[in-house]
Amino acid sequence: MQLTISAGDQLYNLSMETVYVDSLFALNMIIDYFLLLCSAKVCGVPLRRGRYVLAAALGAAWAVLTVLPGPAYFSSGPMKLALAGFMAVIAFGGERKLLRCFVVFLAVSAAFGGAVWAASMLAGNPFPGRLYIPVSLRVLVLSFALCYCAVSLVFRRAAKKAEQELVGMTVGMQGRTTAFTALRDTGNSLFDPISGCAVAVAEASALIPIFPPEAAEALLSPDPSKAVESLSALPGYESRFRLIPYSAVGTSYGLLAAFRPDFVEIGGAEQKGLLIALTPSHLSEGGEYSAII
Repeated sequence: MQLTISAGDQLYNLSMETVYVDSLFALNMIIDYFLLLCSAKVCGVPLRRGRYVLAAALGAAWAVLTVLPGPAYFSSGPMKLALAGFMAVIAFGGERKLLRCFVVFLAVSAAFGGAVWAASMLAGNPFPGRLYIPVSLRVLVLSFALCYCAVSLVFRRAAKKAEQELVGMTVGMQGRTTAFTALRDTGNSLFDPISGCAVAVAEASALIPIFPPEAAEALLSPDPSKAVESLSALPGYESRFRLIPYSAVGTSYGLLAAFRPDFVEIGGAEQKGLLIALTPSHLSEGGEYSAII
């Protein structure tokens, strides 16, 4: 199917443009699909390709409507924004990051459109007055690569910081309590191999208030074995301390001194069976948090 569209910059100076509706639909569906896929990867959400196909089909159908004879409001700004919202709901509905996915989708679309236009201009193919931009496969691939790299660089850095979930943490032992901020890290898989209990890591300096004054030196000791030995010798702490093995980037095997407190509250909710490992170093450069859970 084809449409012949007349357009002109001046009165009585008309040019004829042929638009193949099936090609227009297919091209826009492919573009919209990859824009949605790119947005999902930038946001780090599970890929649901079937939903992206449905959302892309909606976008392609709208692109066809804009070239058909009819009301001009199909091409209006509010209509475009509403369409993007519907596409985002179809593609990312149910995601906890729906709003961010929508914003990233808008940013990726804008970046891609700008990249296509810029690449076409650099190639000496300006398209003033066109209802759509006929582009080569090379321009499309280059534009996708450029906008993906640019948008992912910006949004992933922002997302990394935004995804840090900071919560209040209170630890109590022997009638003493201390409160500080903890980072909830889904990648923390540290556990006690003997009891199977989960283990949080906290700065030793943040836990000094719940121990007697003579325990401060042992708490801050860089040697976990000596720390456990010294702290276990304190009255009332004999069976509370143990060594926890761990591995991390740059450390294939290591040990941390850990203890079992009387109670731990995270975000106001009590956490039963949680052990706390001690580290003499700081966990965050700016002091935003003192523990990782």
